[in-house]
Amino acid sequence: MQNKEFSWYQVPEDVKQLLILAADNWENTSESEKYINQALAKTENNLDVLISAYRYFYYKQKYEMALQTAEKVIETVKKTEKLSDDWNKLKSVLIKRKEEQIIRLYLNSYAATGLILAILGKAEAAKEICTKVKEIDDKNDFGTGILFDILTRPPEEEE
Repeated sequence: MQNKEFSWYQVPEDVKQLLILAADNWENTSESEKYINQALAKTENNLDVLISAYRYFYYKQKYEMALQTAEKVIETVKKTEKLSDDWNKLKSVLIKRKEEQIIRLYLNSYAATGLILAILGKAEAAKEICTKVKEIDDKNDFGTGILFDILTRPPEEEE
């Protein structure tokens, strides 16, 4: 019998079961991580699985893995949408398409890499990402404006 609980989730049933097992074993990190890694191994850059894995690693404070996973999301979207590596070309496409779900996923993932880099102490790289996303994000939907303010705030203002 198939699990109808996550019928909207576009992954094979065996992968769904692995993700459910990871959630069910949340308290046992080594066990739950084993299931997440099995789900990742069974899928070829499936965005639903990558997003689940990103969230898992982020909330487990496994930031290097969260960063790698967010970068895979970015690369997968870039490939499927044929996005440029050149920021000047990419920026105009992102501005035009920023309300599309797939582009919002790209921007969210890119902003997430900035957050993780900041957590990992790589403030300059985080600021660079924040600056780029802020150029597109006039509503601060992706939180990079706040992160940029935190990263650039003079030390005497931190009280």
